[in-house]
Amino acid sequence: MFKAGGLKDPDADVRKLRGIPDVVGAAPVLLGQGLIQSATQDAPIQVKGIVPALEPTVTNVGKSMQAGSLEALAPAAEGPSGIVIGKDLADKLNVSMGEHVRIVTAQEKLTPFGIMPRMREFKVVGIFKLGLYEFDSGYGFVHLDVAKSLLRKYTPDYIELRVKDLFEAQAIARNIPAVIGSDYIVEDWAEMNKSLFSALWLEKMAISITIGLIVMVAALNIIASLILLVMEKSRDIAILKTMGSSSASIRRIFVLQGLIIGLIGTLAGALGGVALIYVLDRFQLIRVPIDVYQIAYVPFKLELLDAVVVIAAAVLICFVATIYPSRQASRLDPAQALRYQ
Repeated sequence: MFKAGGLKDPDADVRKLRGIPDVVGAAPVLLGQGLIQSATQDAPIQVKGIVPALEPTVTNVGKSMQAGSLEALAPAAEGPSGIVIGKDLADKLNVSMGEHVRIVTAQEKLTPFGIMPRMREFKVVGIFKLGLYEFDSGYGFVHLDVAKSLLRKYTPDYIELRVKDLFEAQAIARNIPAVIGSDYIVEDWAEMNKSLFSALWLEKMAISITIGLIVMVAALNIIASLILLVMEKSRDIAILKTMGSSSASIRRIFVLQGLIIGLIGTLAGALGGVALIYVLDRFQLIRVPIDVYQIAYVPFKLELLDAVVVIAAAVLICFVATIYPSRQASRLDPAQALRYQ
């Protein structure tokens, strides 16, 4: 959430936002870009100015610390200020806890030698690993007051919020202007990642069509198997009918047989899929290039509703597949079936 012209009173805005129902955290943020340099390497960095006490209420950085803590970002009375960087960035710079780095920004300053880029020395007081390459390799956290001085900004850029229910974020976002004014521009996570979710929706539709085609092929196999069974058992069907079996009972026999085949195949596939999901996610077997996909491995999660829908659809298709062969069996003429036996 941000405001044109900057946030004039971020502390008051944070208090108001924390009072909104289902909002569990709010924290001001200041962002800027720069170049971070160590004794041997340099890399681009996204500098994020935060309030250490409030940041854990809106992000998981505090829980992802491998060394140090966010509390160490408090401005130092003497010496360089602290900075918390990602694990991948620390490896790239070849730095560890307690070492010094330097950040160069595009903001200019006037010196006796002319206009020079602004630079400042920092001490690494924490290293985090979120598991997202974009953050672990390109973000550095500093105190909000230090970021203001470094980036020559006087107010935070926006306020981050954390809500109780992720899927209620859009509804909460619509109510925010009524609480703190219409001058604020509110963006929820779905709107910020709209292109990503559109691509995921398209991918999910393609997978659904593929699975549907696989199930249809299985249904055709059931139809073919039952038709062949009817042809093979025509003499037995004729004998049953001459003994008084009704067409409905013959039809139920083949429907039941087709359903048993479908249920066994569906349950075996479902149990195998659940086991595969657990193994692949537990042991992170499918690895991907982290610099391309932003994650180190493909995660798997079982959605109960999706699983129930797929299983129910598969059983329904198997049932539909039994209708034609069972009707053919029930219509079999005993005299014709036994004529050449």
